[in-house]
Amino acid sequence: MSEATVDPQRRTWLITSAAVGGAGAVAAAVPFVRSFAPSERAKAAGASVEVDVSKLQPGEKLVVEWRGKPVWVMRRTPEQLASLEQVEDQLADPNSERKAYPTPPYAKNRHRSIKPEYLVAVGICTHLGCSPVDKLQPGPQPSLPDDWKGGFLCPCHGSTFDMAGRVFKNKPAPDNLEIPPHHYVSDTVVLIGEDPPKA
Repeated sequence: MSEATVDPQRRTWLITSAAVGGAGAVAAAVPFVRSFAPSERAKAAGASVEVDVSKLQPGEKLVVEWRGKPVWVMRRTPEQLASLEQVEDQLADPNSERKAYPTPPYAKNRHRSIKPEYLVAVGICTHLGCSPVDKLQPGPQPSLPDDWKGGFLCPCHGSTFDMAGRVFKNKPAPDNLEIPPHHYVSDTVVLIGEDPPKA
């Protein structure tokens, strides 16, 4: 068909249809393309988390989320700290030397923390990812030994951890609870997600 025989009205209709169709395609694509960008929640998931421990009483624990994981911040009592030495011969890795979940150098001590009073640990069992529950009361209890000093029990497969998150011998969990990078930005605020600044 030659250009001389094309109806001008039809040409206008084709151009208009193409323009409207193109605009519609762009309008439909914008939300789709925008969905490739990370959400605000996703951006925040990798961010460090500040935790004020000033109101945490001895024996209390709070849970915060960091990178999608529950992180425990627990203020241990003097009795709970004393129990750490009493159970060392029952632990699979009392000095946190295993490499599956490396312990930061500043937490390679009996209490596995910067400040002995405060435990900062990821609350996920190193066996299959269940979340251990508090079994802080010493003494005989179901699923626990009669000489239990207090700690945590994974309800899925029975792994037990002391008050520093160290796993007991002959349990399914292959490693101690993970200690996340953290440091104190003041006497009462801990920043989870960053190692202490180098001196």
